[in-house]
Amino acid sequence: MNPVEALGLPHLAEDLSALEPLLTASVTTGDNFLDDVTTHLIAAGGKRLRPTLAIAAATGGRSPATEDQLLGGVAVELVHLASLYHDDVIDEATIRRNVESVNSRFGNLVAIVAGDYLLARSAAIAAGLGTEIAGLLADTLGRLCQGQVTEVRSSFQVGRTRDEYFAAIAGKTAALMATSCRIGALTGGAPDDEVSALTTFGHSLGMVFQLRDDVLDVVASDGELGKPAGQDLAEGIYTLPVIVALQDPGTGPELRSLLGLPLAQPEREKARQIVASSPGVSATVAEARRYADDAAAAAAGVRSSEVAAGLARLVESLLDDLVG
Repeated sequence: MNPVEALGLPHLAEDLSALEPLLTASVTTGDNFLDDVTTHLIAAGGKRLRPTLAIAAATGGRSPATEDQLLGGVAVELVHLASLYHDDVIDEATIRRNVESVNSRFGNLVAIVAGDYLLARSAAIAAGLGTEIAGLLADTLGRLCQGQVTEVRSSFQVGRTRDEYFAAIAGKTAALMATSCRIGALTGGAPDDEVSALTTFGHSLGMVFQLRDDVLDVVASDGELGKPAGQDLAEGIYTLPVIVALQDPGTGPELRSLLGLPLAQPEREKARQIVASSPGVSATVAEARRYADDAAAAAAGVRSSEVAAGLARLVESLLDDLVG
């Protein structure tokens, strides 16, 4: 999935090129060690989906992004990067974006403090963009934390419910996607109804994105993911494909006998194969389609037909990985 290609908006690729040096400069201190830590995942690349959403919502590709619009993209990307630093400590991950994770390379304490530093830099940038955006980003950070706590609280619980799962992903993933679109709309001076439509689109897109990730964690390879496949299973994070597989009479009993505790590689692979062969994958794809329909309906509320069509293509490009 390439968000710039999917959106197909003029100036967007150039805007994202302009964002990169701003992103690096925003976390560069002059301390060589800290700079190595804070720029580690920036240098590793990434799709930059959240700043892409912010810039697309701000400009619609009609003209190059202003500095404030680019900084809105930097602010949301820093929150995302900070969440990756913290997540990898929680998960004891060793690989992220096909490179060594920050916690593996520099240690857990440094990864946690560096993630906090990224959040502080994001907050400072948001404050420079005005009180509304600063408050919005602060509220979003609270929702991210709530979602993460909800997920951690249910770790290794084979009785995790669908409601608990959807509450977690709405906070840990969809909230920042919604905020990315909203910040873009605000920095672009969009009218209130369009701000609302773009915010709803971002939330629905975020739900599709997480559902897609949770399917791929079961069916994709390590290389395709940029991290070990089945990592959520091994770490006790039972996503919707797993929840459905556990409830299925054909796969549930065998899968339940494996889960409830950390998994070594052989057990992880066996559990992953069980989930992949269960109705859990198709059920999760169906949920992703439902949220994709919600996203398309919200995109229709954007005045620019070019932007609305680009947003709809972006959602479909996410689904292509699952049903293509």
